[in-house]
Amino acid sequence: MTTATTPAVRVDAFGLTDIGRVRKINEDHFVIVALRKAVELRQCSIADPQVFHRYEGPEALLFVVADGVGGQPGGAFASETAITTLVEYLGQAAGCYHNLDVRREHEFLEQLESAVRSAHERITREEGGAHGPATTLTMAMLVWPRAYLVHVGDSRAFYLRRGRLRQLTRDQNMAEFMVESGAWTEEQARRARTGEILVSAVGAAEMMPSIGLVDLQPGDTLLLCTDGLCKHVPDERVVEILGRSASAEAACRELVDAALADGGTDNVTVVVARMV
Repeated sequence: MTTATTPAVRVDAFGLTDIGRVRKINEDHFVIVALRKAVELRQCSIADPQVFHRYEGPEALLFVVADGVGGQPGGAFASETAITTLVEYLGQAAGCYHNLDVRREHEFLEQLESAVRSAHERITREEGGAHGPATTLTMAMLVWPRAYLVHVGDSRAFYLRRGRLRQLTRDQNMAEFMVESGAWTEEQARRARTGEILVSAVGAAEMMPSIGLVDLQPGDTLLLCTDGLCKHVPDERVVEILGRSASAEAACRELVDAALADGGTDNVTVVVARMV
């Protein structure tokens, strides 16, 4: 469990992944990382050390889920490589979120997108081109009170506020593409066997990162998940579980259990962050 304190809230965060009841290997991965400034107050003689507090503790929290493309060799490698490359890139560029203001947000989002492109290039370089393993990737960088998102594929990000669940990402798959273009109705998309085919993935021939942001409030809950959850647990059930859970860990365990109880046909991964 990760607990971090911002000037306004305590962030209770936890992640969990499960192989499911059908798959032979787990191709999902996740990470929760606190990015910190270098200054850490150990001791001082100043009467009021509050002046140093702005240099202490996590300045940003990074949440990532990745789902290796099923049916292709190396899906687990792709999701692991995407996450490790992302953390390595952002760790080296950790200063990009210090003193972040509205004027620098565009630059900050470019840094996040560049981190995803770096992961894409590493996977294609190490695995022999765009026809090798690939992965979805959904990340949220929390610099209170704003969460910055970069999304590729059909993993999802949501946030819960006062009992209402809002989806922050759009699936980059054939169903969504055909509906958006007007070629299919929503009903046709639900029935189509090819609807789940990805049109964008990290390491694939097409990789189109989608970026966005959302302002959070105390009491909100952020959820990142792979499609192994969405296939089995409807939004209403997600709202119920997130709303009554006493902790991020309890919410993760109940969400995964709900996906498994409904069949667990895919790997399932969830990351929950509660703004307490």
